[in-house]
Amino acid sequence: MPNTSETLPGPLVVALLYDGLCTFEFGIVAEVFGLARPEMGPGWYRFRSAAIEPGTLAAHGGFRILPDGGADLLEEADLIVIPGWKGAEVPVPDTLIEALRGAHRRGARLASICSGAFVLAATGLLDGKRATTHWRYADVLRRARPALMVDEASLYHAEDRIFTSAGSAAGIDLMVEIVRRDFGPDAANSVARRLVMPAHRTGSQAQFLERPVLPRGDGAIPALLDRIRGDLATDWTIARMAAAAGMSRRTFERRFGEATGQGPGEWLVSERVEAAKDLLVRSAGSMEIIAQTVGFGSAHALRHHFRSLVSLTPTAYRREHALAA
Repeated sequence: MPNTSETLPGPLVVALLYDGLCTFEFGIVAEVFGLARPEMGPGWYRFRSAAIEPGTLAAHGGFRILPDGGADLLEEADLIVIPGWKGAEVPVPDTLIEALRGAHRRGARLASICSGAFVLAATGLLDGKRATTHWRYADVLRRARPALMVDEASLYHAEDRIFTSAGSAAGIDLMVEIVRRDFGPDAANSVARRLVMPAHRTGSQAQFLERPVLPRGDGAIPALLDRIRGDLATDWTIARMAAAAGMSRRTFERRFGEATGQGPGEWLVSERVEAAKDLLVRSAGSMEIIAQTVGFGSAHALRHHFRSLVSLTPTAYRREHALAA
């Protein structure tokens, strides 16, 4: 049941509605902040949707929108979320720019998902600051707002009460991060579990998929990948992988690259890091034990490869992502 009670004392989250609304991005905001969560107590978020333009509004997928109110809701909001935007080249109305500037001046937080960063950029509040958006829009945003430092590699950024995130999935990570900042890691992990997703990722992690989708028709390589994932502690040299796949080393390396987009050694390191991430949040094992389990051999090697791929130390990752008991 939606959380629409006006008697609750928690922060008021307002999501912007506009014609051509990005349905999924709006759904993310409504799911995290708009559901009743009695287990969180009476101080949980209040949620409202605000139409920023008059008339009938439509969303992707053929939906017609019935908002909770108009732009005046921005004057009350503690957090305003822009769930995408109509397009990178579509101008942002002056009235909306002024409303967002005014909200920020009085202390409200502003957040965007994906192309919603163009709305925040138009306010000028991000000038001189670092922000992110979907990697497809990064160059466009950089050209449109040269004073803004665009980081297309990260999942999300937060600076001076302004939050920006990359693609849609990164928007989920950002919304859960906001919950963590407001209510602590137990609440954030509770929301993540209800969404059936892992403990949230930090903003510094890369936008791009860590595991490429394999093409059909090449059964030997996928079977080998599954075998290696189930036995990461083994010393998987390239020669051993090739022999297990029944190929010459040269043929194996070529077909492996075609199937995964990575070299065998690069892929193996990334898989071991992924396995280490899981162990760090689900067990209390020491770094040495985890390193041995995933095949790195030593805590030093684990730390080196982990920091290289995740931009965090294993200890920092465990601290930020450990599941609530």
